[in-house]
Amino acid sequence: MQQRPVAPEFAADLEWVNTQGPLTLQAQRGKIVLLYFWGISQINSHHGLLDLRYFENKYDDALAVFGFSCPKFTAERSSARLLKAVNRHFIRHPVANDVNFDMWKAYGVTAWPTYVVIDAEGQIARVLRGEGKRAELDELIGRLIDDAVDRDLRVYDATVSVSRPEPRYTLRFPNKVLATSDFLYISDTGNNRILECTHGGRVMRIFGSGNAGFWDGSKQEAGFREPRGLAQLGDYLYVADTGNHAIRRVRLLNGEVETVAGTGELGRVEGAMPMNPKQVPLASPWDLAAHGDRLYIALAGLHQVWMLDLTRNQLSVFAGSGQLNLKDGDPSDAAFAQPQGLCLSARNLFVADSESSSIRSIRLADLRTSTITGSSCYKFGDREGAFGLAELQNPRAVVADESGSVLWVADSYNDKIRVIDLRAQTVTTLNVGFSFSEPSGICRFADKLFVADTNAHHVVEIDLRSGRVEPVAVVD
Repeated sequence: MQQRPVAPEFAADLEWVNTQGPLTLQAQRGKIVLLYFWGISQINSHHGLLDLRYFENKYDDALAVFGFSCPKFTAERSSARLLKAVNRHFIRHPVANDVNFDMWKAYGVTAWPTYVVIDAEGQIARVLRGEGKRAELDELIGRLIDDAVDRDLRVYDATVSVSRPEPRYTLRFPNKVLATSDFLYISDTGNNRILECTHGGRVMRIFGSGNAGFWDGSKQEAGFREPRGLAQLGDYLYVADTGNHAIRRVRLLNGEVETVAGTGELGRVEGAMPMNPKQVPLASPWDLAAHGDRLYIALAGLHQVWMLDLTRNQLSVFAGSGQLNLKDGDPSDAAFAQPQGLCLSARNLFVADSESSSIRSIRLADLRTSTITGSSCYKFGDREGAFGLAELQNPRAVVADESGSVLWVADSYNDKIRVIDLRAQTVTTLNVGFSFSEPSGICRFADKLFVADTNAHHVVEIDLRSGRVEPVAVVD
């Protein structure tokens, strides 16, 4: 058998955000080690975390998992923000902030995500790049464990989960909000539920049991997994059930929850689109917008915007080639980069295209995509000014005024709310004397904005006339 290369030791100055450091690779001899190089904003990396959870459960006394966050965005260099991401994804293995890419370089990593499998003797058995590697990794890890047993190398030692948990609040990482004349709907993402509240925060009804799952039912009997986007049409509240890769809807008359699209499993369409939307595999639907008989879906995991024709009960690609890029043009030529926010005006569907740090517009008359502000997947910053000069950083939500000429944007990694004036072609900051913490959702009702201030675990109300900002006192 060809000699495997020795795995480099962990850098001594790494900051381990959820455990006591420093940790060493040498201490793992006798166990199989799985290293995971990821980016906290990368949707492909999010999908890989599900595989890690599967391996941790299956090989709990034989496998040691370590995560290395390698930042793309400036904001991701913050260990405090990384810890929030670790808690948001319920990660229970040690995670280090590889802010200087020391471990990335030592292991020759070139892409997010990357898996490195190390055998019981501390040698690199394989390096795998990209998502969708569960079967290949499962076979390899099982084989390496058997080999360690045969050679009397295996150490039997149950892995102890680690954590630095969040304080307990009513909400846990709320992600999207929707205000109607009567209610404020909140996707309480970390608690796997949807709240129906008064504008003042009094909870009237809860949809979802609070436990992650995928089942239909009435009110709290239903199961969601990391729900996000919300849209109302008539008597129905539609939900982008991100973690279940499905579209659900709540009949507001009686609280019944049913699935309208998606299989409940991560996937992509191979070949012709199935006629039944519930047989169509989806990938991380993130936000929704609705009008008439059409439901628009930001499919972050496929870098596309889809449309569900509710009259015909048919799904179709509305815009985007599926390539991760920033490219304008007709529906099949345009490219998006992890779209996470949608809103409609009379003439346009606006898109918060997070990984390209841009705001895009799809013209409803001819479905042509154009870029309002932003220039590439690797050009980002914190700058006001004219279109072409202004810079955002990982925006995740957008809402328009009645005329469709003013947009408010949750500029998530800059912790700000931006104002885009389409007539003046400028980007400014909504200065309200309030410190946001990774806002990810925004909606408007009359002269008020409601913002899901995700990492602060609350929703805030902004009065656009007075500039007053007040947290919504959500009480269930």
